[in-house]
Amino acid sequence: MYGWIWRHLPGNTLVRLLVSVVLVLGVVYLLFEYVFPWAEPLLPFNNVTVE
Repeated sequence: MYGWIWRHLPGNTLVRLLVSVVLVLGVVYLLFEYVFPWAEPLLPFNNVTVE
């Protein structure tokens, strides 16, 4: 899968590296800003009880 993505990125190796870093940072940003806040109430990690 990563080889397919790498082959389809434009430019030489340096440009591909920069584009891939920007893509990874974009995905991380989207996860932290939209996906994780949406999923947080659905996860049971805040329901901690000690008896």
